[in-house]
Amino acid sequence: MDASTAVWLAHDTRLILCCLVAIGAIVVLISATRLPPFLSILVGTFIAGLGAGLPAEAVAKAFSKGAGGLLGEAGMIIALGAMLGALLAESGAADRIASTLLGAARGRWLPWVMALVAMVIGLPLFFEVGLVLMVPIIFVMARQSKQPLLKIAIPALAGMTTLHALMPPHPGPLIAVGALHADLGMTMLLGFIIAVPAVILAGPLYGIWLSKRMDVQEPAELGALFSAHRDDGQRQPGFALSILIILLPVILMLGSTLAKIALEPESNLSLTLKFLGEPLVALSLAVLAAVVCLGWSSGMPKHKVGKVLTRSLAPIAALLLTIGAGGGLKQTLLDAGVSQTISKVAEGAHMPYLLLAWLIAVALRQATGSATVATTTTAGILAPLVIGMGETQSALVALAIGAGSVFFCHVNDAGFWMVREYFGLELKQTLWVWSALQTIVSVVGLVGTSLLWHWLV
Repeated sequence: MDASTAVWLAHDTRLILCCLVAIGAIVVLISATRLPPFLSILVGTFIAGLGAGLPAEAVAKAFSKGAGGLLGEAGMIIALGAMLGALLAESGAADRIASTLLGAARGRWLPWVMALVAMVIGLPLFFEVGLVLMVPIIFVMARQSKQPLLKIAIPALAGMTTLHALMPPHPGPLIAVGALHADLGMTMLLGFIIAVPAVILAGPLYGIWLSKRMDVQEPAELGALFSAHRDDGQRQPGFALSILIILLPVILMLGSTLAKIALEPESNLSLTLKFLGEPLVALSLAVLAAVVCLGWSSGMPKHKVGKVLTRSLAPIAALLLTIGAGGGLKQTLLDAGVSQTISKVAEGAHMPYLLLAWLIAVALRQATGSATVATTTTAGILAPLVIGMGETQSALVALAIGAGSVFFCHVNDAGFWMVREYFGLELKQTLWVWSALQTIVSVVGLVGTSLLWHWLV
């Protein structure tokens, strides 16, 4: 072994240990000292960055870059989602949707209906967008049905995150399809076949089981935000209008996806659909439509509509800071070179393609907190190895990567903090609700791809 290899091994070992120490420090600071998550993650970021050999100034810049980038991408979406959710609740539209769904399915069928609704809403949407749309519906459904909050929430979370991991046109699976030159239609078909049992196990079944063992109450501040307070002269919107408003961003983003797949890239129709389907644009239009159709047209005074929109932003301030801090930690770990470290280890591994793809994606997701980074890097590593594979094989490898990218997401994952803050969970509870749920999806994805490989290849 030459000196350069020894230095490489020492640096990589140090980097992995620093990641583990930083994550442990974040957990201890939040759970034992009760420091706010934002401050705890900031401290953990400096532990990881300085321990890995980055200058203090570089750590600070990486944290700012990661936090700013994530908030620039997701912060506005979350804010618009909070506005839309508040208007849906204040106008009574959320109550209308919930009462209609409850009329169609009660009791033991309700978690299954929530999983199905989440899959429909989550098909074209990023997880963050789907979550901010579903949260008010989840709260109102749990309140009206008098069911445990987790029994309603977990199927919805499972429906959205499973499609995000396994179904193009979500970014992760789409990146893997492109890098591995897999067939898009085949990947979507096989992804759906795997997604159905994954949603069933991680959603209704796990939700029913966990809700009997963990009592989670609706958080007071967000619960009040997503409650109706209609004036006497204010009309409750009909179901068709209510569901149209909440599906408007879904329709616009689905149109953007279809434009990318089926239309000429530079055609006027394609450019228009892509613009309207940008998450920021789609949600902005949905909020404006809600202002007009659910607010002014239903008899809500204009000053009250303005107050509802303004009031909706205060409860999400801590959520935005926490998510931004998670983005800062992720960027610091990336700048320290953790993805390259895991890539080097993976290149020397010798094991079946599906298991190798899944394990590399798992390791990268644990280290970086980003499904996109895990998917992109893993697909890049495996691309030379899958040259000459059939379309079914390459599609299954792409799906195995997507499944691995959601394994046991924890404190360096923005979604972890979104779920924690939205549902008012303790750190341990978030691990059970979110990390365990995603682990079920990930493992089912691996098992599903392996079985399909055995049967089809």
